[in-house]
Amino acid sequence: MRIVAARLNHETNTFSPVPTPLAAFGPDGPSFGAAAYEQSRGSRTGLGSFIDAAQARGAQISVAVNATANPSGRVHDTAYETLATAIVDAVRPGCDLILLDLHGAMATQSFDDGEGELLKRVRAVAPHTPLAVALDLHANISPAMVAHADLIVGFKTYPHVDMHETGAHAARLAFAWLDGGRRPALAWARPPLLSHTLRSATGAGAMQRAVQRARQMETAGLQAVSVFAGFSLADIPDAGMSVVTVGDTPAQAQAAADALAAQLWQERDGFVYRSEPLAASVAQARVLRQAAPAGAGPVLLLDHGDNVMSGGSCDTTTLLEECLHQGVVNIGVGPLADPQTVAQCVAAGVGATVQVRLGNHTPLGLPGVQRPPLALQARVQAVGDGRFRITGPIYTGETWAMGRSAVLAHAAGLLVVTERPMEPLDLGVFTSLGVDPRAFDYLLLKSRMYCRPAFGPLSCGMVECDSRGVTASDYGLFEFRRLRRPIYPLDTVAPRLHFP
Repeated sequence: MRIVAARLNHETNTFSPVPTPLAAFGPDGPSFGAAAYEQSRGSRTGLGSFIDAAQARGAQISVAVNATANPSGRVHDTAYETLATAIVDAVRPGCDLILLDLHGAMATQSFDDGEGELLKRVRAVAPHTPLAVALDLHANISPAMVAHADLIVGFKTYPHVDMHETGAHAARLAFAWLDGGRRPALAWARPPLLSHTLRSATGAGAMQRAVQRARQMETAGLQAVSVFAGFSLADIPDAGMSVVTVGDTPAQAQAAADALAAQLWQERDGFVYRSEPLAASVAQARVLRQAAPAGAGPVLLLDHGDNVMSGGSCDTTTLLEECLHQGVVNIGVGPLADPQTVAQCVAAGVGATVQVRLGNHTPLGLPGVQRPPLALQARVQAVGDGRFRITGPIYTGETWAMGRSAVLAHAAGLLVVTERPMEPLDLGVFTSLGVDPRAFDYLLLKSRMYCRPAFGPLSCGMVECDSRGVTASDYGLFEFRRLRRPIYPLDTVAPRLHFP
C-alpha cells in the first residue's frame, strides 16, 4: 500500500495585519519530502499520527510537505501555490490513500476557501483515491471541502491536545474502508451561528455538551462526529459553526448532523462571549493575587485581544500599560514581538541600560487612534536565538523559533521581546532565555487558550483580558462584508431553523 500524506495548517484572520509569506510556515520555512517526514515522525500532530499508522500497518508513506504557520492575515498566493502544488504533485503519480492534516480555516489572497480549493485540485488528479482529512476544531467548513473529501474528522478538544488522536481516527476509518468495509457516508449541517473563540473551549458550557453528544453518537454507531466551532475572525462566506458526521449510510449520517446542529442552535447564546472592561479585569487579577497563599504561583492575565493563535500582531502594549497604571509589579511579560527593540538590545549587549520604544509598531486598522510605542527604560538581562523544543502537551516534540530574543528587566518585572510573534503555548518561551515563569506574581500572556495546558498548572488563577486588538471578542470592531447573512449574534433576528 502506498500512502501520500501532507500537513498544511493555517488559520486565517482576514482582519490581521500580519503577513503570511512562505517563510512563515515553520521555524525555517516549510519542509518537503524526506525532510518533512523526518521532521514530523514522532510528533503529536495529525501528520505524526499518519506516519505512526502507516508504520504499524507496514505501508509505504511519503510526506509531500510539512507546513504550519501561526494564524495571521491571508496566505500569500505564492506561498499557497508552492505548498498546494507540492501536495498535488505528490498525489499525481498515483497512490492507494491520501491523508491530509489541514486546518480548515485557511484563506489566501485569491481564495476564501484554501482547503476547498486544495481538495478540488487533489481530486482532479486522483478522482477515485480514498481521501481522509483531519481538521482543527476551528475549521470553517465549506461545501467544497465536504464535496471533495471522503472522510473528515475534527479535533474534540480546545485547547487542542488531541491532534494525534484525531489523525489516528481518520487513518483508522480510511484503513477500514480499504480493507473491504462499506464506503463511508459524509454529511454536514450548518446553523447560521458565529461563535466566539472563548466559548469554544471544550471543558465547559455549550461546547462541552456538544462534544459530549458527539462522543455519544460515535459510541452509538457513527464512525465519526465532529463539532466545528469555526473561526469567526474571517470575513468569508463559510465562517461559522457546523457539524460533520461520518456514517454507514447517508441517511444515518445526515440525521445525526442535523440533530447536533439543532442542539447548537438551541444553545446559541452559550457560544457568545462578552468581555469585561480591561481595567476591571486587571483589578480582578490583583484581588486574586492578594488572596492567594505564598508560593501559589502567578495569576495569568490572558491578552485575548492580541492573541497570537488568532492572528494578533503580538506587539500591542494596552494590557501592559493598564498594569503599570494600576501599579502591578513582579510581572512576567511575553513574548512581545518587536524586532526593532530586539536589535537595539542585541547591539547594546547584556547588562546595558536601554531606552526603548516598545511595541505598537503594527498598524491595526481598527476604529480609534493607534497607540504610540511605549517608552521604557530597562536593562538587557539576556539575549538568545529564540529556539526551543516543545515539551507539551500541544505540538509536543516540535522545534519552534521566536527569532532573536531579549529579556528586559524593568521595575515592574521581566519582559521577553522577540523578533517573531509567538504563542506562549510552552514554558520554553521563557525558560529558553533563562527566565523562570514560576517566579512572578503575574504572567501577562498574549494568548486565549493554548497557554492553559502549560501555564495553568503552575498558576493560582487566570483572568481573560480584552485589549481590543485584531483578535478582540467585540465583533463591532470589525467590518464584515463577505460573511453570509443573517448570522447570529451579528444579526438579532436570524431565520428559524428546522432540522429533521
